[in-house]
Amino acid sequence: MNKSSYHILRVGLAVTFLWVGILIAKNPLDWGSFIEPWAAGFLPGSLHSAMVATAVMDIVVGFLLLIDFWTWLAALVAAFHLVVVLVVTGIGNVTVRDIGLLAGMLALMADSRPPSFLARLKSRKYA
Repeated sequence: MNKSSYHILRVGLAVTFLWVGILIAKNPLDWGSFIEPWAAGFLPGSLHSAMVATAVMDIVVGFLLLIDFWTWLAALVAAFHLVVVLVVTGIGNVTVRDIGLLAGMLALMADSRPPSFLARLKSRKYA
């Protein structure tokens, strides 16, 4: 990915996660209503607590992406989170948006891998 596209993708995803995190923090139970009933039963605590934790995670991910710090880790966490969102919310009107966000996060994660991670992969011998 060239340098400008990396920054455009990173900042765009950062703003998205910051914005969604703030919206969830303002109305956690409204956002919790997207979770399928079968999935809500697996929550370790209340729906409100889970959504507040989600808001905090979204804001932290967005902030890390915005300042371009630990970008690979933030993108990894966000990609995992988006997979969970796709599973627990089911197929609906916003599914395509979440798939697009996931693809963007995977691209950002691939482009921001730490050099040490790549070196370790290259040094492994596959039998």
